[in-house]
Amino acid sequence: MAGCAAALSSFFFEYHTPRIVLIRSRKVGLMNRGVQLIILAYVIGWVFVWQKGYQISDSVISSVTTKMKGVALTNTSDLGPRIWDVADYVVPAQQENAVFVMTNIIATLNQRQGTCAEYPDPETVCTSDDNCIPGSTDVHGNGVATGKCVDFNDHVKTCEVMAWCPVEDDTYVPRPAFLKAAENFTMLIKNHIWYRKFNFTKRNILPKTNASYLRSCIYDAETDPFCPIFRLGQIVESAGHSFQQMAVEGGIMGIQINWGCNLDLSASHCLPKYSFLRLDGQDSDSKVSPGYNFRFAKYYKDENGTEVRTLIKAYGIRFDIIVFGKAGKFDIIPTMINIGSGLALFGVATVLCDMVVLYLMKKRLYYREKKYKYVEDYNQVIDPFQTSQKK
Repeated sequence: MAGCAAALSSFFFEYHTPRIVLIRSRKVGLMNRGVQLIILAYVIGWVFVWQKGYQISDSVISSVTTKMKGVALTNTSDLGPRIWDVADYVVPAQQENAVFVMTNIIATLNQRQGTCAEYPDPETVCTSDDNCIPGSTDVHGNGVATGKCVDFNDHVKTCEVMAWCPVEDDTYVPRPAFLKAAENFTMLIKNHIWYRKFNFTKRNILPKTNASYLRSCIYDAETDPFCPIFRLGQIVESAGHSFQQMAVEGGIMGIQINWGCNLDLSASHCLPKYSFLRLDGQDSDSKVSPGYNFRFAKYYKDENGTEVRTLIKAYGIRFDIIVFGKAGKFDIIPTMINIGSGLALFGVATVLCDMVVLYLMKKRLYYREKKYKYVEDYNQVIDPFQTSQKK
């Protein structure tokens, strides 16, 4: 209890005030200047030069549109000679900050509503009608079972279904890719940006660009880094992948546009930087459900007025356009805040040197005696002059 009372008395009834002590020591002096130099380098080099602590910043607001160019010729036993243009292989025609280019297909022609044998798998193979439950459906199937077991071909029987017939066979993906010529298709990216805080706008088609230049330029990181037209094969190759391999089962590519701008300089210095990466995780060891695909159908009517459709399972590459960036401009408020913070950091040098002097050096008791001076309350000190007068 006595210790607690003494601690409380010390806490409430003692006051600490700084005392300046000049210590003439080479070791301590060099350490103090060394710490101050490190702090000064941090404040100037990191805070002001690298992080631009004298600026206020704003994040980019962006809009993106794309336009594809390119045609391809295919000739297969199912479709015959066929020209594919933008309206065929860009599905859908417009997406937000993205574009899908079809590179491979499995087409099921002339499907009609009716009954037919389901595609064989462990759930649909049968030997008699008893194996088929009327009205049942399979989440992986193509229709609703009628309850009959019918011939799928000369070797196997499957349950009959009400569906779009004939049912799709997507067992084998065409190799090489059906639209392997898509490697040479081009994409024009039009990107407008706005830094609201600074009311600064710009687009990636630079002011000096003219129509003849746009008709002939192709982006190249070394020779033409500001051309907004990209060859699809080059995008994939820049990310370290093969376009022809990716085209077979599809995938997702990211096109990154970085608008990092220092608005203390002229607007001509604010330029886009492009980079590319694959986003669908093909660097992993997993081969389950690879690539990118979806289905869509084209409907029409035959000469009898019966509704007919062509079902297409489309494999392709989706290009996601990712725009990011930050702009900065000089402002007095962050400048003064960072200067004040830097000056406050200089106190670290004093604290560190005090710890070394008072606790680590051989003469720490001597320095501690010089550092601290204990003074009693003035009212409790006996004044010799007053005492002599009383006598």
